[in-house]
Amino acid sequence: MNTKGIFPDHYEQGIPCWDYISSHNMDFLQGNVVKYVTRFKYKNGLEDLIKARTYLDKLISELNKRGES
Repeated sequence: MNTKGIFPDHYEQGIPCWDYISSHNMDFLQGNVVKYVTRFKYKNGLEDLIKARTYLDKLISELNKRGES
């Protein structure tokens, strides 16, 4: 089976990102922060860091709304 489309080169460093995210029971926002920070050096550089910040800002906003620290 050709998995190149599923696991491109930028996901071949260490363990698959989705395994790490799942093993830590992360939600969508948390998982996307990890995904974009993990791959930025191998894929889209600054663009991925900006995406990670967008998801992190949303996560912070959601926690603030719920009164969590």
